[in-house]
Amino acid sequence: MCGFVREEKKEHVIMGKTIAQKIFDIHLVDRPTPDTYVLRLDAVFCHEITTPIAINDLIARGKDRVFDPKKIKAVIDHVTPAKDGNTAAQGKILRDWARRHGIDDFFDIGRNGVCHALFPEKGFVRPGFTIIMGDSHTCTHGAFGAFAAGVGTTDLEVGILKGVCAFRSPTTMKVTINGALPAGVFAKDVILSIIGRIGVNGATDKVIEFGGPAVSLMSMEERMTLCNMAVEAGATCGICAPDKTTVEYLWPFIQEEFTTPQEALEAYARFEPDADAVYDQILTHDVSNLTPQATFGFKPDNIKPVADMAGTLVDQVYIGSCTNGRIEDLRIAAQVLKGQTVHPRVRGIVSPATPKVYAQALEEGILQIFMQAGFCVTNPTCGACLGMSNGVLAEGEVCAATTNRNFNGRMGKGGMVHLMSPATAAATAVAGSIVNSGLFKG
Repeated sequence: MCGFVREEKKEHVIMGKTIAQKIFDIHLVDRPTPDTYVLRLDAVFCHEITTPIAINDLIARGKDRVFDPKKIKAVIDHVTPAKDGNTAAQGKILRDWARRHGIDDFFDIGRNGVCHALFPEKGFVRPGFTIIMGDSHTCTHGAFGAFAAGVGTTDLEVGILKGVCAFRSPTTMKVTINGALPAGVFAKDVILSIIGRIGVNGATDKVIEFGGPAVSLMSMEERMTLCNMAVEAGATCGICAPDKTTVEYLWPFIQEEFTTPQEALEAYARFEPDADAVYDQILTHDVSNLTPQATFGFKPDNIKPVADMAGTLVDQVYIGSCTNGRIEDLRIAAQVLKGQTVHPRVRGIVSPATPKVYAQALEEGILQIFMQAGFCVTNPTCGACLGMSNGVLAEGEVCAATTNRNFNGRMGKGGMVHLMSPATAAATAVAGSIVNSGLFKG
């Protein structure tokens, strides 16, 4: 069994541990079977699409309780404001539940943002944490050196009620990303190229541990983009070792816990993988000559260089989501759009991921650049990404998007989604067809 005591020639050999194995050891509550680990949870994240189902079931079972209101964070983000009676009812269930149980970290309309951007921004994710949510892209939070996984309704209910969750043995795939990114190539291009290489089932039931020189140079926003799409390769979680960049991002939230950033860095070093850690698979991925990437077809591993897709017409360009709706993403897109105009055949939509991102983009003049180019600026929401609001496609329409899934009908029945970086999306909006951005120097 990877990372744990194993027998070789009747001698017990202590193997080094991966990041996930270290987190599992610290949080272990029970091990009912050799391959099942019941872990104590540091946080349970909730939103209005999946959590109301769990809430109603707990009420029906006479178990309308929460294990710790301070460790539960909730937000209305998928359809906000409500678009109809059903979505209004979902919001009301979550809203009433949060009030009933004294959940202070509940972010309602006006304070709400895309969950996987908002919760890190609020300092709710720390190295070594265990986190669950009824959302597959919970893996985003592994960027901080946390174990974060999307779960089903039953596991979510248990987490809310008892503060624990059961997982399989943390088998890990190590992905070492070497080289420096060429100009105009971004974290989104990196993760698309990795998924294209290993396939949508390449990391099924595994943790992908990202490391290497390229990751060390990435900002926290870029690492979140990387980890966000680990699930598109089947992974339970994507994870990066915490380092100086992690501490700098978290310092406003942890400065009362540590005397200096160096002290925090030394404390978090325990979550670095051991040099002799044993991995289920090791992949080396060089990005020195990587070009901008985009999806085709209806699977996240249908990947081509953007240059090979040049001329593909689009009807809509969407910039936002938990993958690429942060301030760095908007800055990159605005750099491409400044002084340009959206093609007359294209609808451009941008959704800053959180109110803070929106306010910062407004202050920096980024939203003005988007609007002058002809983009519609919407409030923070997940709506368009999953085809529920704020940018749903009609049958036969094509969208160039900075989101994370290109499943058939993902953004609207009969619609086609091409995933790409904010730079490529912005350039595509101007050209009216998929094209490399002027930032790419390859």
